[in-house]
Amino acid sequence: MNINNYKKSEEAFGRALRVIPTGIHGHLGPAEGCMIPPSAFPRFASKAKGAYFWDLDGNRFVDYMCAYGPNILGYNDPDVDAAVQEQLQSGNCTTVPFTNMIDLAELLVDTVDMADWAFFAKNGGDTTSMALMVAKAATGRKKTILVKGNYHGVAPWTQVLGAPGIVEEDVTNNIYVDWNNYEQLERAVEENKDEVACFMSTPYWHPVFVDNELPEPSYWKRVRDLCTRNGIVLAVDDVRCGFRLSEKGSDHYYGFKADLVCFCKALGNGYNFSVLCGIDVLKDAASSITYTGSYWLSAAPFAAGIACINKIREIGADSIVMDLGSQLTQGLSEVASKHGVDLRISGEPSMWYMRIADDDSLDIHQQWVAECVKRGVFFTNHHNLFINSALSRADIDFTLEVADEAFAVVVKNNPQVYGKGG
Repeated sequence: MNINNYKKSEEAFGRALRVIPTGIHGHLGPAEGCMIPPSAFPRFASKAKGAYFWDLDGNRFVDYMCAYGPNILGYNDPDVDAAVQEQLQSGNCTTVPFTNMIDLAELLVDTVDMADWAFFAKNGGDTTSMALMVAKAATGRKKTILVKGNYHGVAPWTQVLGAPGIVEEDVTNNIYVDWNNYEQLERAVEENKDEVACFMSTPYWHPVFVDNELPEPSYWKRVRDLCTRNGIVLAVDDVRCGFRLSEKGSDHYYGFKADLVCFCKALGNGYNFSVLCGIDVLKDAASSITYTGSYWLSAAPFAAGIACINKIREIGADSIVMDLGSQLTQGLSEVASKHGVDLRISGEPSMWYMRIADDDSLDIHQQWVAECVKRGVFFTNHHNLFINSALSRADIDFTLEVADEAFAVVVKNNPQVYGKGG
């Protein structure tokens, strides 16, 4: 197979470094830590369509990061883009909002099982912060229980003491427990009786750099009962998982009902908005809070959201991505086994995590991902990956061919681990 050349990407990155801190900042940049070695990865896109994007050098990639989640229907989905263009003929960001904001809220309440209302913002982190404010306003309490390793955004309360710019007061009311450890959570509630406003967690454990873990069969039911007995608001961060497990919400998928659910990413197939959904008893608390932004009620993203959610429902996108993910991950496991490589796959098939467990340094896993990317299959190393409904069986077959060749290269280049390389 051809090996990609990134000459134009490197030239553009040189320009970027002169005028933008780190060249590409945030989670899309090579400094973020999941694109290793950076030389194996493209830096900038030239176009995107369906399950693919192309870089500046004309290399095509089957994209399993899906823009870190927003792409659920395929890039440039014609129905979503047409809805946006139609809205733009009337306007977008105006002094008073368009009524498609109401249409979208009604659609979300009809779609998401737990939702009685919807509050709109822009980023996932906007909704997780709003969720804590609602919980504190509703309960009059100040403490929050969080699961170690969960990511809820970049606001100061989400970060750890000792990180640049974070002071003790930012995190002093956070209590941290281990995932799937109900007894530890129960003990934290007892030790902070009548002080805990909120327990927030992702629906399953999907931090970076470690295997993902699904909830134990009784975990969420016990958590729900514990929160109800103690007057604690149960908030689910569904920013990543939302609509990839169930269109009705990941709490519904796992058989419980949350009080607040935070959505973003897949909501609008790439058009930027987020939403906090809540139960009726928390509506007054949400109404009491001052929390807004300059572009939060822009109409074009709402048009995208309406088209996206309607299409997810129409085609059963949640089932499609789960099925495609199962086909892909099973195939990857089989190809790895053929080469004697221990590829560990965890999480849900539509948003899975994988790592090669044959060395503790992570180097072999990084080598294999790099060889895949250089051949046109875009993974990153230490982050969960995503499936979109535009992916085809031919794309999966191509991915498995690339993975096969990449495994062969890795085995050959690591005789200290794999003997003489088979």
